[in-house]
Amino acid sequence: MHSFPELLKKFEDRFNPEAIFPGMPANLYEPCKYILGIGGKRVRPVLCLMANELFGPINEDAWNASYAVELFHNFTLIHDDIMDKAPLRRGMPTIHNKYGLTSGILSGDVMNIFAYQSLAKVSNSLQKLMELFNQTAIEVCEGQQLDMDFEQRNDVTIEEYINMIALKTSVLLACSLKMGAITGGGMGDNANKLYAFGRNLGLAFQLQDDYLDAFGDPEKSGKQVGGDILANKKTILLIQALNVANEQQRQQINTLLESDTTDKVEKMLTLFRTLKVDEYCREQVHYYSELAFKNMDDVAIPSARKEPLLQLAQYLLMRDK
Repeated sequence: MHSFPELLKKFEDRFNPEAIFPGMPANLYEPCKYILGIGGKRVRPVLCLMANELFGPINEDAWNASYAVELFHNFTLIHDDIMDKAPLRRGMPTIHNKYGLTSGILSGDVMNIFAYQSLAKVSNSLQKLMELFNQTAIEVCEGQQLDMDFEQRNDVTIEEYINMIALKTSVLLACSLKMGAITGGGMGDNANKLYAFGRNLGLAFQLQDDYLDAFGDPEKSGKQVGGDILANKKTILLIQALNVANEQQRQQINTLLESDTTDKVEKMLTLFRTLKVDEYCREQVHYYSELAFKNMDDVAIPSARKEPLLQLAQYLLMRDK
C-alpha cells in the first residue's frame, strides 16, 4: 500500500499535460496546459488510485480513470472562475484573465471532452464507470447552479446548503473513490461504502473550509479573514446565524450584508460568536467526519489496507489553514 504523498508523486510523474494536449491551435490548448501546470492538490485522482489499491495492485484502468477525474475537475475550475469573475487561481491569473473569455470557455469545453476521452480508454466495467461519471458531472453542474441561485436568496436552509455543497464538492470525491474501487474489482457494497465515505468526507471538508474562512489563523492560511463574509456568501455560518438570531440580531446581520465598511468582518464575527454558530459549524464537521469514518469501517477489507486513506482523511480534517 502506498501513502498519499507516494501516489501523488507517481501521479505527477505520469500526468503530463504536454503529452495530453496537441500543440495547435495554441490558443485552445495552451490554456489547458497552463492551468494543469500551476499545481493543485490532486486529491481526487489520487483518491481514485488509493481506492483501486485497496483491492490489489494499481492497474491501467485506474490510471485512465484518475486522469479523467483530474481533467474534469480542472474543467469545472475554469468555468467556475469565469462565472465568479475570479482574477486568481492558486495565486496565478485565471485562464479567462490571462487568455481572454473566449479561450476560457473553449479550453474548458475541450478539457471536459479530453476527460471523457481518457475514461473511454478503460478496458473493464466501462459502462458502469461512464454511468457514474455522467451522473456525477450532471450533479456538479446542478451544485454550481444552486450556488449561484443562493446568491439571490435570503431564505436558504441548512438542508439546501448541505445538498448544494454535496453536489458541487462532495460527489466528485465520492465518484473518484468509487471509480477506483470498480476498476480494482471492488463492486457492490464495498464500492458504495467508499462512495459514501467520499461524500461525507467532502461535506466535512467544505464545512471546515467555511469555519476556517471566518475563524482560521491568517498567519497559517495566508488568506484574508472573512473572505466569505465580505462576499456575502451563504455559508453554513451565515445561514445558521439567521436561523437562531432574534429580530434585533437579524436586522444587524442584514445591515452588515448591505454594507462595505471596514469593520464588517469584525462585527459579523462578533455576532457569529454570540449566536454560537462557530460551535455549531464545528459540530457539523465532527458529525460528517464520524459518518465518513463509519463508512470506511464498514468496507469489508483488512484494516491495514485502509490505513493510507484514513490517514489522508484525518490530515484533511485536522488542518487549521
